[in-house]
Amino acid sequence: MPELPEVETIVRGLQPMVGSRIVRVAILDSRLEIGRQLDDADADLRNQTVESITRRGKYIHVALSGGGSIVVHLRMSGRLVSHCTESDLPYVRLRLELDRGMVSFVNPRRLGTVDFSPDGFPHTLGIDPLSPEFTPDRLASLVQASRMPIKQFLLDQQRIAGLGNIYSSEALWRARIDPRRSANGLAKADIRRLHRGIVGVLQEAIDHMGTSFGVSVSDYRNAEGANGRFQERLAVYGRQGEACRVCETPISRCVQGGRSTYWCDGCQS
Repeated sequence: MPELPEVETIVRGLQPMVGSRIVRVAILDSRLEIGRQLDDADADLRNQTVESITRRGKYIHVALSGGGSIVVHLRMSGRLVSHCTESDLPYVRLRLELDRGMVSFVNPRRLGTVDFSPDGFPHTLGIDPLSPEFTPDRLASLVQASRMPIKQFLLDQQRIAGLGNIYSSEALWRARIDPRRSANGLAKADIRRLHRGIVGVLQEAIDHMGTSFGVSVSDYRNAEGANGRFQERLAVYGRQGEACRVCETPISRCVQGGRSTYWCDGCQS
């Protein structure tokens, strides 16, 4: 958390900031990467214009007029917000003061990162599952090369960028695929259903502004501070022991690669 839908929701909420000029950069946490990379981030970034704010996998990419980029990874509890609540204030690690507002990086657990890249987006990622290039055939070519359990395969950002624990479990439930099956053991029909499940659950989650599990300062909220609504539509994730919404079989849970996996033995056998 946050995954692709939450990051996409935040990016869309920050679009009014595009075209703004940076008036001041206030680094409130010296441990942020941006504070270590630049001798004086405020001086280097001041007066640059925000040319675009886009999503790359789970990253937020802020392209600047000088050719460089601010790259944000929210990780477990980070948020970029245009309006801070009083409870946010102790956890604001960086502020971008703009001539048309302000963006604050709220990072309670200090796991999120803010980097400055002078040469644009610095990371190599796998295919974006919402791009036109992500087709059933492309997914088939990816899974055929791996013996990993399909759930763990979907979490590999070098293969498919943006999927995380929540939406991988949900996509596999929609595709009726046991998360413990090997990736290269999937049949063509499985792969078509999985492709449909991945794209469908991501789009639906974006439509509902992502998934929020609580109201603490560490929980996901969008750029305006509102909670997501997709948690009300989760089929398996976090529902261990509860009845499947389709077949009423109790939802199972196991740990794969240190992460919780949820599935329905009735629907995903």
